[in-house]
Amino acid sequence: MIIIAIISEKGGVSKTTLSINLGVAAALKNKVVAIVDLDPQASSSEWGDLRQSDTPVIISTPASRLNNVIETAEEEGFDLLILDTAPRAEATVLNAAKAADLILIPCCPSLFDIKALKNTIDLIKLAKKTATFVLTLVPTSGTVGEESALALKGFEFPLCPIKIYSRIAFKRSLVDGLGVLEYEPRGKAANEISQLYKWVEKQLKKLK
Repeated sequence: MIIIAIISEKGGVSKTTLSINLGVAAALKNKVVAIVDLDPQASSSEWGDLRQSDTPVIISTPASRLNNVIETAEEEGFDLLILDTAPRAEATVLNAAKAADLILIPCCPSLFDIKALKNTIDLIKLAKKTATFVLTLVPTSGTVGEESALALKGFEFPLCPIKIYSRIAFKRSLVDGLGVLEYEPRGKAANEISQLYKWVEKQLKKLK
């Protein structure tokens, strides 16, 4: 079983959006996948309540129960767990980082968001892990995405080559309990998630 943690101490950077959409992408590839909602705001769980499909499975749990959830999921034959973590929750982030095979750090393309990465990086290093930045909510016009990508290259963790842009399909799909691959399969948002999932698969193959 593979565990992916979506981690950032900063709020509003699309942790839940990435978790949900990567979960849907995996489910569409016939993976047995669960999204573990570790955020007290329970956004992933609320999305799951709106959903008609029973996959990906949504598991809402406090961080203190994470190891039990992982053990049970492994016993039940899950292929993939995606950990949707809370902002400003150091213990949760640390536990998720320790459990993860792959860690993604979503980051918005702004100076304040990039400066706020230090605490997240320190926690991941404390867990003796590495991670990859994913630029999210990138404006569809202008050069801020490219400028932010250059700024992130100054950090010790690598940057994912796939950018996730600010698109209305991400918001509309969540309201319907869908991922963008289901809501608008041929849309630009769906293409970005498809590319990101392919990149994730390549990284996971390197771990085997």
